[in-house]
Parts: sequence; structure tokens; C-alpha cells
Amino acid sequence: MALPAEFHEIAKRVNNWGRWGPDDERGTLNLITDEVVREAAASVRTGRRVPLAVPLRQDGVQTGMIPGRVDPLHAMVQVNQELFGPGTVACSDDVVTMGLQAGTHWDALTHVSHSGRLYNGRPADTVTAHAGAAFAGIDKAEHVVSRGVLLDVARARGVERLDGGHAVTPEDLEAAEEFAGTRVRAGDVVLVRTGQMRLLLAGDRHAYAYPSPGLSVRTPEWFHARDVAAVADDTLTFEVFPPEIEDLWLPVHALHLVEMGMLQGQNWNLEKLSTACGEEGRYSFLLSAMPEPFVGATGTPVAPVAVL
Repeated sequence: MALPAEFHEIAKRVNNWGRWGPDDERGTLNLITDEVVREAAASVRTGRRVPLAVPLRQDGVQTGMIPGRVDPLHAMVQVNQELFGPGTVACSDDVVTMGLQAGTHWDALTHVSHSGRLYNGRPADTVTAHAGAAFAGIDKAEHVVSRGVLLDVARARGVERLDGGHAVTPEDLEAAEEFAGTRVRAGDVVLVRTGQMRLLLAGDRHAYAYPSPGLSVRTPEWFHARDVAAVADDTLTFEVFPPEIEDLWLPVHALHLVEMGMLQGQNWNLEKLSTACGEEGRYSFLLSAMPEPFVGATGTPVAPVAVL
């Protein structure tokens, strides 16, 4: 089924192809300038550090809905092994098999395509089974350190968790800005809290996955107008699921990654950050969220840290 005209109209309005040159592979991360980083670093007041990743474990985020996206399978390959003979220093080593998008992660610009195209108009078939992404793999998404802004949509609406299926709108984002007493600006990394992570932390993986609150197809234009560098939230699907428009699956993924060239993150644990921001009375901070540079990968685990 072809994508509807409504989708293509939004795509034209948010398209960034060629904005940073025809060979650009970083997209909106170009908005994180040295000045943006200096200002983000200067915003640190207490040095309070808040980790934002979910634990990587075998009974993790995944439910089996997405084939091949397995939770971490961890095994020991050495246990107190004296490699250089009896009485020498002993070593223990681990190995893990997992989907790179299984836990807290960034999606690379090549994670999705539509109409046969990737970001900047590159052909979708440049992603291959043998080599992965020849263009705009996650290893090209360097230096994700910027000012982070928590838009706590749930608490701005007076609840701990949005209902499953709630589509987060531009109006919700603006209400969260007002609640936070800040304004999103160019080069920011925006973290959208729905409260959905509370279900996963309570052990209910299936309720966490479906139905899920998430970003509305109307929000990419809001992020585009603000020149946001990247967006992450606390859900499995990132966007509202099931979709707002019948049979239009993952339109926000396509608009962000393909049209805008904007990284997006999923399964971020924003619960402790929400508490910390409330206690500190501010919702902007220095955010370090460097991707693991798997060459040719279309996503990667990340262990983000907010510094207030």
C-alpha cells in the first residue's frame, strides 16, 4: 500500500536533504556546534549524574514482536582462568549476543527507508545483508553531547503515565515546555517522557509494548521548526502504537530518520531523571549519549547520562 498524500505533504515540509551538502551522513547532529556544547557544559550546576539506560539482561525489553531483536544472551568464556600459568593473575571474560536495538538505543538514519530512499536521497539498497549500511551507519553519528531537555508530558498533564495509545501532540510538547519553564532551542536533544517505562520497571513487558503512547505524526514539524538535533523517549515503539492513521505504520520513524536526518532513541529510562529535574527545579542539563560505533550498523546500544 502506497504512503498517503498526507504523509508526503509533511515529508516535503520537514525535508533536510542537501541542507548540509549532498554527501552528509550526520543529519541534524550538525546542529550540535561547539557553541551549543559549551553552553550545555556551562548549564551544569550541581554535578548530579542521572543514568538513563535500562539494564541489559535476558529478560529485558523485547517481547518477540520484532523478529531477530533478541534481548542480551550473556555467557562467560573465561572464569578465573590463569592464562599465563598457575599462580598468575586470573581473568574472567564475557560474550554477549543481542539485537543492537534491544535495549536503550539510538536508531541510525538508515534504520528505516521509504519509497526506496534513505536520508539525503540515497538508495535504500545501499543497506545490504553482507555489509549493513554503506552510508549513514550509526558509526557516523559521532559526538552526541549537547544540552538535553526533558519534556515530561505525563507530569505536565498531571499523571504519572499517559494512557496506552495516547498520541503526543505539539500542544503536549508545548505544555511540557511551560511545565519545565524552558524552551527547546537549536541543537538540543529532546527527551519525551510518557511514563510508559514504569510498566517495564514493574516487570510488565507486554503492557509496556502494546498499546503504547508515543509521538504523533504531527510532531516532526514541531521538532523541525525548533532545529532539534535528536529525540528520544521512554517507549518501545517511539511513536504512538497502534498508529493514528489506519495502516500507516511507523510514519514518525520515516519522517525523522529519512526526511529530517534526525536520530531517535527508544527505551530510555526517564523515571529517575523526572524525579531529579523536579527536585532541582530545572529540566535542562548536559547530556552525554555517545553511540557505540558499530561500523555499518543501523542502530546501537547507548548508556546516556544526564548531568544537572
